[in-house]
Amino acid sequence: MKILSKENFDAVINENPLVLVDFYADWCGPCRLMAPVVEELAKELEGKVVVAKLNVDEHSDIAARFQIFSIPTFIIFKDGKPDQRIVGAVGKSGLLDKLNPYINS
Repeated sequence: MKILSKENFDAVINENPLVLVDFYADWCGPCRLMAPVVEELAKELEGKVVVAKLNVDEHSDIAARFQIFSIPTFIIFKDGKPDQRIVGAVGKSGLLDKLNPYINS
């Protein structure tokens, strides 16, 4: 799993065909609930999807750029562009339901 910052955000998004970004904050209960799920997906989908996290408190400029108003928010980036947004603690199956069409296409 990649930890994103303003130094590497654009490079990670643009250099990988499929990226799932978890926009989170340490104080957010639902974010903490999803953290082990995100880590599990990062391991399971290695080589297919780059799974990354961005702390919205530390990088509010990037959060604003993608209009993150609620957390956790997950954005699937395809070929460097935001393609799908998932808001809330949707669980592993919720994330996989959104990711599988990209992985299996």
